[in-house]
Amino acid sequence: MSDVANARVHATTDRVVLEHFNDERASLAPLPVGAFNATLKLQRRVSHEGMVSVGGNLYSVPDGTRSRALEVHTLAREIHIFEDTTLIAVHPALQGRRQRSVLPGHRKLPRLSQSGSNEDAQTRLTRTGHNVTRRALSFYEAVGQRLARSARPT
Repeated sequence: MSDVANARVHATTDRVVLEHFNDERASLAPLPVGAFNATLKLQRRVSHEGMVSVGGNLYSVPDGTRSRALEVHTLAREIHIFEDTTLIAVHPALQGRRQRSVLPGHRKLPRLSQSGSNEDAQTRLTRTGHNVTRRALSFYEAVGQRLARSARPT
């Protein structure tokens, strides 16, 4: 560092790096003693899985979230997610990438019917308005065979 980097003439300033630093040293102030609590405010879209992407990681939002676009505040150790002006989730910031954080209570599991039979029962999935009929696999096998027969050349 002292023999090469600081001794060279900087291409942008046309000054020797160490000399420039020594000229500015007197005007530099010490860093604050406390933590630097900067907040980066972002807009993020909610995925179909009920997650928002921040810094290469995924963070859950509650199932009942109505808005598709949310405001996300990124702090040093936490991720705060807002719907309108209401705080709806606080996650610890994940280190690295391609990780997921799902908070307890953010996912409602579908209930099976009391009779134990789930044939042709309506099941609500993770987002409001997504209803899917639950059928036995034999139904889909019959549909597949029927489609295969109709696709054969005659």
